[in-house]
Amino acid sequence: MQEVKAIKALLPLLRLYPWTIPLIIILGILSSLFEGLGISLFIPFLQSLETTKSPGIPSHSLVNFLNQIFINIPPDKRLFIIPLCMLGFVLLKNCLAYMSTLLSYRLYWHVGQHLLCRIFQQFLSVSYSFLDSTPSGKLLNILDIETWRSCDAIFTLVNIVISLCTVVVFVILLMLTSWQLSLLVIVALILISLSIQYVTRRAKKLGKQSVQANNNLANRVMEGFYGMREIRAFGHESYELQRFEQATIHSRIIALKLAKLYSITGPLSEFLAVALLVCILIIALRYQSNLPTLLTFIFMLYRLQPIVRRLDTERVNLISLLGAVEDVMSFLERTEKYDIRSGDIQFQSLQRGISFEAVNFSYNASEKPALQDISVFIQRGKTTAIVGPSGAGKSTLIGLICRFHEMTQGEIYVDNLPLKKLILSSWRSRIAIVSQDIYIFNITIGENIAYGRLDATRTEIIAAAKKANAHEFISQLPEGYDTMVGDRGIRLSGGQKQRIALARAIVREPEILILDEATNALDSLSENLIQEALNSFSQNRTVIVIAHRLSTIEQADQIIVLQEGRIVEQGNLQYLLKLNGLFAKLYHLQSGNAQV
Repeated sequence: MQEVKAIKALLPLLRLYPWTIPLIIILGILSSLFEGLGISLFIPFLQSLETTKSPGIPSHSLVNFLNQIFINIPPDKRLFIIPLCMLGFVLLKNCLAYMSTLLSYRLYWHVGQHLLCRIFQQFLSVSYSFLDSTPSGKLLNILDIETWRSCDAIFTLVNIVISLCTVVVFVILLMLTSWQLSLLVIVALILISLSIQYVTRRAKKLGKQSVQANNNLANRVMEGFYGMREIRAFGHESYELQRFEQATIHSRIIALKLAKLYSITGPLSEFLAVALLVCILIIALRYQSNLPTLLTFIFMLYRLQPIVRRLDTERVNLISLLGAVEDVMSFLERTEKYDIRSGDIQFQSLQRGISFEAVNFSYNASEKPALQDISVFIQRGKTTAIVGPSGAGKSTLIGLICRFHEMTQGEIYVDNLPLKKLILSSWRSRIAIVSQDIYIFNITIGENIAYGRLDATRTEIIAAAKKANAHEFISQLPEGYDTMVGDRGIRLSGGQKQRIALARAIVREPEILILDEATNALDSLSENLIQEALNSFSQNRTVIVIAHRLSTIEQADQIIVLQEGRIVEQGNLQYLLKLNGLFAKLYHLQSGNAQV
């Protein structure tokens, strides 16, 4: 059954707060019990109103029990005492229902907050290979929509359990009131439930389609937001609007189909329930049932019908939410393939260098390896440049050093220790990256620089900005270091962003400085300012440089030339030029001399 599958999928979440759900269920059962007992008091109350005894079937255990409670109370006083008891039961019932509802919402928000934090933690810990291969819209949809739909599934499951317990309580009371009529009611309720289940059998399939439609819509939103410049530059506003409208139409169609399933359960259940009540009334009158007992039985059955109807609706809702639960739980599964696991050895400092030994890496098992048989030594305190055509694997090699990816084969050693055995945070704390594609947070300039080291003082921030040749332009801003820079630093120029990124790296005081095409997109003035700051800051540090402008790496101690994921040449500038290979060809092409 789909309900069982849904419960199994939700079990990991239910275990988070094991005491809460049983307590909610107990409160729900007690609430239903007090309501049922309050309704049952109609029997002695109506009997007290009778001046003559009605003919009918023999008394049942519940009727006898209730009569025994009030046997010593005069009939005229029962008319006041019984309604007060009924009122007391109703008050208790609603107090317990209120407590149960509060606990349910507490569970809902606690699980939601826990899921959000776990998913965000997963974003921060999984390999870039996974993030690169998963549409950003789907990731956003999981975090923003499917997480809360999973919480809805838990809330719905709790309500289903409470509704089931309530049905059991009412059925027991009905059986104690009239077991003959109760048997008929049980058979009828089972037939009604099977009818609803048959009509709504497509709920799970539509639920999965809804998840996919939401993912697609989120992708359209993300691409529209981040690709706004390109959309307007190419004049494709109408095209993108059409794509967005198609995504919203598809999402709307699926939502309407689900709404039809939800909506049909209510009218269908109500019609069948009224038919059941009519049948019970006809049968009871035909056999001349005791009127107080009959009226109480019908009223209790009438109160039971909305619960059964809600149970059917919630069951359909739970099945439709199963796709969201499976999506969230699948994302939270920590697999070796995508998870970057930290080691347990604290990194102190680099003594000798970083060594690659026969390292291979593939983004996807079915694709050609991005790096093949990489064996190279990056010496401490020296500058190592990595060059090669686009797609040669330069940034991938840097990603392996920072452990953004896990290698497919081989090993990377830091001095004599495998990189994977180091505590990840302690290793990365000694690295700073300045790249062409930098990210500036929507906070103040001072906070952006301090992101390199969160405990940096204002004096250290300013000192880092001065070393990065950024202090002058920051000082000219109206609020100086307290200036808000806008989303992705929209209020700053490219050169200003780059100098803030460099200041962020400087305040970190790293042992290893990685420059990933840091000045490629800048004008000559900005490039000179940053290059001057880099030359000063790089002294006595291990520097790894990726550069397309080969003139910027002429002073490198070692140059590694990559082509199609392999090291094809290695040495200093003079040696590589004499080798007259790929590097020499690239160097002469950039210098304006195509002759090799």
